[in-house]
Amino acid sequence: MTTVPEISLNNGVRIPQLGFGVWQVGAGDAAGVVRTAIETGYRSIDTAAAYGNEEAVGEGIRASGVDRDELFVTSKLWNSDQGYDSTLRAFDATMERLKLERLDLYLIHWPLPMYDRYVSTWKAMERLYVEGRISAIGVSNFQIPHLRRLMDEGGIVPTVNQVELHPRLVQEELRAFHQEHNIATEAWSPLGQGNLLDDPVVTKLAESYGATPAQLILAWHLKLGNIVIPKSVTPERIRSNFEAVNLEVASGDIEAITALNQNQRFGPDPDTMDVA
Repeated sequence: MTTVPEISLNNGVRIPQLGFGVWQVGAGDAAGVVRTAIETGYRSIDTAAAYGNEEAVGEGIRASGVDRDELFVTSKLWNSDQGYDSTLRAFDATMERLKLERLDLYLIHWPLPMYDRYVSTWKAMERLYVEGRISAIGVSNFQIPHLRRLMDEGGIVPTVNQVELHPRLVQEELRAFHQEHNIATEAWSPLGQGNLLDDPVVTKLAESYGATPAQLILAWHLKLGNIVIPKSVTPERIRSNFEAVNLEVASGDIEAITALNQNQRFGPDPDTMDVA
């Protein structure tokens, strides 16, 4: 059985370094793919209210037959629910859809700095954490100024910042800030939404290791210390991605992949993303 390494968050909670994401997985497919992922060996499942599949994710978790205490479940607060009272209501709705007693990790999905609600939102999440309803709280898509403000005005340092991160967007400055403040870096779109799978450097290196391009990039993430949550609806690819934990990539090749950085986003810019 493949063993997935774990990362200890700044509050002592442990999270598997390789998890399974369900962004863009339809509600009709999510229960089945989550069950497949858990049967494969994934123990961390990442969803969000905005994905529209929390209910199906909960079904997949229950159908897997794996004890709840062995699983790490993450969800995220959507933009339109930011604000103290609305955060509390949105959390209750998420838990009702998932049909879980507690959540392992809850994230603010986007900072939306133009609306200036993320601090009051964070204070509501701190309350949920203190009440024991969430094992850890964190953020997603936050830039350094947003993180500084949370730490200045809030009482708890985020455990995780989940951001777009892949070899074309290495996020070196942000990762250094995370390391300085003991915030775990979690990568969404870890394969650059598929745009890196035919990169000549990646394909050549992958061939030299007898690995798929996706396995190589995921192994790169793991070597950097990132938490990573690849998504797939194909059982073979779900299983193939999981095998990335067994791939050892030489430091020189890690550097070659890192050198592909172009500060290129395939998703929205957190400073201007304003979909509320």
